[in-house]
Amino acid sequence: MAAPVEKKVTAASVAAYLASTGLLAILTAAQGDARLVEWMPDGLAPFVLALIPTAVTFVGGWVAKHTPRHGNIPPVV
Repeated sequence: MAAPVEKKVTAASVAAYLASTGLLAILTAAQGDARLVEWMPDGLAPFVLALIPTAVTFVGGWVAKHTPRHGNIPPVV
């Protein structure tokens, strides 16, 4: 039997999806208006924008509680 997906993984996945969708929606709305990222060099903008979903995913995984495992898993020494 497969182990259940840990809540931290689910929370981080949902956070990544929502952050990416939100970021894409903002960029689509601002497509004709470059003021959103004009302060950044062109080569740097994709890397800085990629940090937004990454940060939201990290926070989502950090905040989510650990799923206790039961069964025949030996304790970590």
